[in-house]
Amino acid sequence: MANIELSEQEVIRRESLAKLRELGINPYPAALYPVNASAKEIEAGYDPEKGNFQEVCIAGRIMSRRIMGAASFGELQDSTGRIQIYVKRDEICPGEDKTMYNTVWKKLLDIGDIIGIKGFAFITQTGQLSVHAKELTVLSKSLRVLPIVKTDAEGKVYDGFSDPELRYRQRYVDLIVNPQVRDVFVQRAKIIATMREYFNEAGCLEVETPILQSIPGGATARPFVTHHNALDIDLYMRIANELFLKRLIVGGYSGVYEFAKDFRNEGMDKTHNPEFTCMEIYVAYKDYIWMMEFVEKMLEKIALNLHGTTKVRIGENEIDFKAGYRRLPILQAIKEYAGVDVAGMGVDELRATCTKLGVEFDPTMGEGKLIDAIFGQYCEEHLVEPTYIIDYPVSMSPLTKRHRENPDLTERFELFVCGKELANAYSELNDPIDQLERFEEQAALKSHGDDEAMFIDYDFVRALEYGMPPTSGLGMGIDRLTMFMTGQTTIQDVLFFPQMRPEKALKKEDKAEA
Repeated sequence: MANIELSEQEVIRRESLAKLRELGINPYPAALYPVNASAKEIEAGYDPEKGNFQEVCIAGRIMSRRIMGAASFGELQDSTGRIQIYVKRDEICPGEDKTMYNTVWKKLLDIGDIIGIKGFAFITQTGQLSVHAKELTVLSKSLRVLPIVKTDAEGKVYDGFSDPELRYRQRYVDLIVNPQVRDVFVQRAKIIATMREYFNEAGCLEVETPILQSIPGGATARPFVTHHNALDIDLYMRIANELFLKRLIVGGYSGVYEFAKDFRNEGMDKTHNPEFTCMEIYVAYKDYIWMMEFVEKMLEKIALNLHGTTKVRIGENEIDFKAGYRRLPILQAIKEYAGVDVAGMGVDELRATCTKLGVEFDPTMGEGKLIDAIFGQYCEEHLVEPTYIIDYPVSMSPLTKRHRENPDLTERFELFVCGKELANAYSELNDPIDQLERFEEQAALKSHGDDEAMFIDYDFVRALEYGMPPTSGLGMGIDRLTMFMTGQTTIQDVLFFPQMRPEKALKKEDKAEA
């Protein structure tokens, strides 16, 4: 910190800090401050006729200040919102010593400082709800200058803290000056709470499974690798929690779910972050058809809890999450939107089709990834309203039960909204012999250079050999669900601290370009 060059304002704030200490005022007191009210509670509950909120203790940041001689108005912001405070010299300094007002309040405190106010609620002559301060306490001195966001009478914002690079890197500042950002994360918490309630009511048990795994299973993705010093072995950060949850179904639970932090060593964009939250749920004696109905009722419930309606604005689209979503087989979708029938095609035919359609591919891609590439380029953008893409080829679904009517397909669906995948679900494969063969096919792909192909998990196969009941499973990205339900367009806007390149690396690049 010694080498950091301070701005003029930062120097002044440090001088104020020193002066506070010289006055015997601890700018960072450790004592409990007995807050008994919030800005929102006072605004919602104050009644002048009742004369309530007459012994208020509130704390928050100074966000504005108007000093008018012996009296001042300011604006205090706590976690619930803002409220005006009225500070009068002779009220907070009833004796001869006026230092707290004349020196501390007027000269040594700044926008962004955290203070405590004891007093009472009242309505000013201009009709503004305020807290009349009887006592002022310094709780934390801010040494950096907050961005001053101004809004005019028409609601137009000036000098907004809006640069994404700064907002995501300094989320703490973003949360202070952009209250609407805090609301997004409150809604995120409400989404998760609604899901928990829904699953618990369905008789499912919330569980926890390992993050560090000897075999990264449950998805096709490139894992992060770490090393365990004591055991002297490499371990993987989980890419999914599926195989452990299904072990619990083998063990006798009828339904289990987990909100899991998963990690995939892949690129970052508006809908992907290397670290993300995924909810997975597995329910015994159910299939993917049951799961479709279960999911759409859950999403309808979430939308209603958040917005009071099933319709949600996402970008330019109004999406209706009311239950009863379209079900479209993936091969039919490709035929409908790409104009080709890829059913029954082998690798060579699929590569030729990709070339004809202008779909990029590489030599390591097998049948499943080639079909997925065609689907991604030609179909996804059309799936705006909630749509189940169903009945994937076996080559695309190594953990999924074969379709009861067509063994070349599987009982799988992916839910798409606004052209993006939101959920992935199966009638789970519980045939241990078939599962081992699928793992071996994945291993063959890995040996040909596909670094996202699955490992063979022999212990999971052993678990299946003890017998797993017919089961339906679902994985859903919580970050993407939050994006959709709150109308955000990037995953970074629903993560408190999205992955960012180090500031030092950015500064080096800037110097190199200069």
